[in-house]
Amino acid sequence: MKLTSFTDYTLRVLMYLALCKDRLATIQQVAGAYGISESHLTKVVHHLAKRGVIESLRGKGGGIRLALPPDRINLGAVVRAAEREIPLVECFGTDPACRIVPGCRLAAVLAEALAAFYAVLDRYTLAELVARPESLQTILFHS
Repeated sequence: MKLTSFTDYTLRVLMYLALCKDRLATIQQVAGAYGISESHLTKVVHHLAKRGVIESLRGKGGGIRLALPPDRINLGAVVRAAEREIPLVECFGTDPACRIVPGCRLAAVLAEALAAFYAVLDRYTLAELVARPESLQTILFHS
């Protein structure tokens, strides 16, 4: 399984904001720290703000910050929300064209594997990703 870049960027934005603590960050700062596109991050930030995970403050001196404490942001929930539109395989979609769907057990096995993947993510929060912030802060804020 491969996560989309949207999900990857979603997790990176959250980690960056968790490291910012009590200060605002900008999309430009996050994009610069990771070396990724501002336009891609704009979509990610919009998604996270719409879901109430981050706050976006407009105007001079504006920026983005976490709307919840890092220990209340569950990684499983974040990844599920970011990946919601993408079926793991065709037969998970609404109108599978695969001929063997009626007799195939692959979908059940993959569904079980996907459930196990999310079960692991459900055990972790954003706080645990940034529990040792020093090395990440050195990389992201001083490069």
